[in-house]
Parts: sequence; C-alpha cells; structure tokens
Amino acid sequence: MRSMSSGDEKPDDTKRVLGQLWHRLKPVLHEHRVRVGFAFAFLLAAKGGLLVIPFLLKALVDRLDKGAVSGGVAGDSSALPNALISEPALQNAATVVLALVLAYGGARLANTLFGELRDMLFGRVTEGAMRRIGLQVFRHVHQLDLDFHLNRRTGGLAREIERGTSGISFLLRIFIFNIAPTLFEIGMVAGILLLSYGAQYALVVVVSVAVYALWSFKATRWRTRFVRAENEADSTSNSRAVDSLLNYETVKYFTNENFEAERYDKALAEWESARRSNRLSLFTLNGVQALIIATSQTVMLAMAAMQVQAGVLTLGDFVLINQFMLQLFIPLGFLGFVYREIKASLANIERLVALLDRTPAVKDAPLAPALLVGPGEVRFESVGFGYHADRQILNDVSFTLHGGETVAVVGASGAGKSTLVKLLFRFYDPTSGRISVDGVDIKTVTQASLRGAIAIVPQDCVLFNDSLRENIRYGRPEASDADIDAAVDAAHLQTFVAKLTEGLATVVGERGLKLSGGERQRVAIARAVLKGAPILVFDEATSSLDSKSEQAVLSAFRELAGHHTALVIAHRLSTVVDADRIVVLDAGRVVEQGRHAELLGANGHYAKLWQAQQGEGGKAAV
Repeated sequence: MRSMSSGDEKPDDTKRVLGQLWHRLKPVLHEHRVRVGFAFAFLLAAKGGLLVIPFLLKALVDRLDKGAVSGGVAGDSSALPNALISEPALQNAATVVLALVLAYGGARLANTLFGELRDMLFGRVTEGAMRRIGLQVFRHVHQLDLDFHLNRRTGGLAREIERGTSGISFLLRIFIFNIAPTLFEIGMVAGILLLSYGAQYALVVVVSVAVYALWSFKATRWRTRFVRAENEADSTSNSRAVDSLLNYETVKYFTNENFEAERYDKALAEWESARRSNRLSLFTLNGVQALIIATSQTVMLAMAAMQVQAGVLTLGDFVLINQFMLQLFIPLGFLGFVYREIKASLANIERLVALLDRTPAVKDAPLAPALLVGPGEVRFESVGFGYHADRQILNDVSFTLHGGETVAVVGASGAGKSTLVKLLFRFYDPTSGRISVDGVDIKTVTQASLRGAIAIVPQDCVLFNDSLRENIRYGRPEASDADIDAAVDAAHLQTFVAKLTEGLATVVGERGLKLSGGERQRVAIARAVLKGAPILVFDEATSSLDSKSEQAVLSAFRELAGHHTALVIAHRLSTVVDADRIVVLDAGRVVEQGRHAELLGANGHYAKLWQAQQGEGGKAAV
C-alpha cells in the first residue's frame, strides 16, 4: 500500500475541473436565481430550528428537575410551610413544561419541514443542470472526429458520462446547501459553548474538528486512487459486456459463448479486486473518524458530568452540551462523507471534463459560410492523405465530377476508394491538395452545410431500433408521410412493405437486423431520396448482396442518380459499366480514367480487374 501522502491528484487539476464545472453551472444558477434564493431562506429556517432545540431541552430538563425537587419538598410537611406550595404554582409549572414540549416538537418539525421544502425547490435546479450538461456532452460527442468514435468503447463511454453527470448533480447540491451550512453550524456551536461554558469546551470542539478534518482530507486524498481504479474496472467490464452483446451473432457463429464469459469474468474479477481495495480503504477512513468522534464526545461529557457533580452546571446544561455535541458531529460526520464523495465525484467527472475539453480534429473555419450548391461539380485536386504519418493512403489524386455526372471509382482493396468518401464528408482533411464543390474549397464552408448537400447509400446501412417509417424519415426528419411514401416508391420498397403485417410501422430491430442486406440498402436509398441532396454517394452498397437484391438496388439507384451528381465507389465492376466515367485507383493513385469500353480497349489496370471478375463469375471482390 502506498503512503497516504503520495496522492495522485494535482491541486491544479482539481481547480481546473471545478473551474470548468462552475463555468458550465453558472448559467443554470442564474436562470433559477429566485428558486435558489427561496431555497436558501428555507435552509436558514431549518438551521435555526436545529440550533434552538438544545436550549429547549435545557429549559425543559431544568424545569422538570426543579419540579421534581419541589414535589419532593411538598411531600414532606415539615420541610416548608404549606403556603409556599400553592396549587396555582403547580399548574403554572405544568403549563410551562407543556409549552416547552410543544416548542421542542415545533422546532423539530420546522427543521425537517423547511429542509424538505429546500430540497424540493432546489431539485428543479439540480435536474436542470443535469439536463443541460447531459445535452452538452451529447452534442459534443457527436461533434468529435471520426478517429475518436473509431477508438471509443461505447459501453465504457456511456458509463463514464452517466457517472460524470451524476457527480455534477451531487457537487451542485453539496457545495451550495451542505458545505457552507455545515461549517456555519460548527462555528455557531463552538461559539455558544465558548460564551456559555468556557474555553475548555470550545477547545475540545476546535481540536476534535481540526483532527477530524485533517484525517478526512488526508485519508480521502490517499484513497482517491482506489476510486479511480474501481471506475476504470467498471467501465472496462461494461464495455466488454456491451461489445459482446452487440456482436451476438458472431459469438454464436463461432460458438464462443464460454470464451466471452471468461473474458467478461476476467474484467469482473479486476472490478471485484478494485472494489475490495476501495472498501478496505473506506473502512480505515471511517474507523479513525469514529474514534475521533467517540473520544471527543467522551471528553466533553466527562467535563460536563464533573461540573454537574460539583454544582457548577445543572442537568439541563449537561443535556444541552450533550445535544450540541451530537448536533456538531452529525454534520461533521456528514462533512467527512461529503469530502469523500466530492473527491469520488471529481474522480468520476475527470473523464467527462476531459471529454468536453477534447476538440475535434476537423473544425469549421471562423465565420465559415454555408455551402450553396449550384450545378454540383465536385473536384479532387492533387489530394494526398494518410491516416498515419508513416502510411500514405492517397497520393496526388485528381479527378472531377461535373454537375449531373455519374463517376465511378474502382480499384483493388486498400486502394483508397472509401477514403475519398470520408474526405468528401470532411471526416478528415487532406494532408495535401484540396476538394471543392462548385469551385469552393470544402474546408472554407460549414461542415453541416457540406454534409447537408450530400446524400449517401453506405456499404453497411445500420438502422435504428425503430419503425421502418421513422428510419426512412431520418433522411429528413421534418418530412411528411406523403414524402416518405414517395421515397418508398422511388426505392422500390413498396412490394416489400406490402408483405409486412404492420407495413411501415414495423420495428426493424437493433441495427436493423430484422431486415435483409438488400432491404436495408433500399431503406438507405429511400433515405437518400428523401434527403433530396444535389450530390449522391453510393459507397460499395451492393458488395455483399446476391444478384437479385443487387439488381433491385441498382435499378433504384440508377433512377436516383440520374438527377444528381453521383460518386459511386464500386465493388463489382459490372455495376458501373454505364457510368459516365470510371476512375481507376491503384496504390492510392489515379492510373486510368474513361468509359467502360475505352478502359477495356486500353488493356490496362481496369481490363485486368474486369477479366479477373469475369473469370470468377463476376463475384470476386476487388
């Protein structure tokens, strides 16, 4: 076990995290400032009721003690004259006792009631903060670059976001309504004991609070590493479970259920070990805190008991001191819990803040205008690109798609065909050269307007677990049902939809797995029709389809492409023989361009690819 003094956390990091949180929470507090003000008023009322309780108990005990003495004297006729013990006096004493009892009950009720009102009012603020932060994170994650999403762990990311937003909610409540009031209450108790009972009582309070706080801060800092380790193990195990369930079919294909269970169990074992270490460190922290509290209370009550025996203090004073000590250490114990939870919450939201601090690799230029598409000419000019510095994918690629023209890009696997699509959508920026639409460099316009001008039929059309209608409507969320019906007809989906019992209301399942590959591709075409963008990309969309499905998809695509500037990334050469022009890539370079017949006559790269596919029945992957 490491030394407790070697905390992993840097103070600057904590200040940065808290500064980020305050920057993001300040608008929420300002928006609900009236509600926050009332919550503070109820907080003060609740604390006032709590501080009155010990004085009521003292008065009640002293009154009862005095009544007991008076009652004992009244029973002894030789002790005092009967005239001194009148019936009205006894009735008056009973009234005072009843009033004190009722006042005690009222103070207890006020403390609880005003506390509940405070929580009810401030709950709206907390929920608003969680909503706003959650939305900020959601938007931000969608704005991050493709590299981030290719390397993310979906399950772990979701867990970290959940813990981070919960931690922010906790910090918001604690900082405003628990830490400052607790410190105020501790100060008030120490001051009351000092003024009413002497410096020795105040000294016990100050020393015990100081020792308690010092131990809590030091030990909590020490155990933060265990919280982080547990969170990391929790995210890892959750990611493993989600990844395995998302790939359920693959697990079944290879009968690897036991293998997946063993990997998941290994991740759970690491989580179990981390949680055990965290629990043992918490036991150490809580044990010493309990020792400090018990010692200080014992010392305080011993002093008060001796002074009661000596006649310096009354029984009421003893009860008051005891009650104040209880009320002192309840919030003090809570303050220790709060500090532990704050450190745990900070550990939880460190990743969330780091995520919000992460800037996309591809950003809009300052004051970038929207792209206005005219004819829809797309030009690749001496484009070079590599995903890593030591591996160049594209080298000096140049070709043009004139407005309304269909251009196909073909080549061997790894030639860089799909990379062109990623560059056109600005998921990445070229390392050299430029891409323009109607003569405008796409790096100078907003990404939203660029992507809004392009519709795509991807190689793998992944659908949402929603109805068929809503999956098609995703191409243009504001589209009417009539627009969707027209898109269904254009994509030749009407026959398929007619066979479904629930028609377009049919739920397609997670990732659209209830549909076949060809059906999903035609849904993708319907989306593209509905989007109505001037530029169309067809990215190897028939590569995994059978001949019948391929012909159905191609038929729908040809009708769609005739009204757009179309870029076709071809897997099967037979699907692009009618293209206005075919661009052949080899090792990231354009080696040939022309129509199908021209390229066959040139007997170059294209002719060899064609012959290879024809020799394998037209089904070979290229």
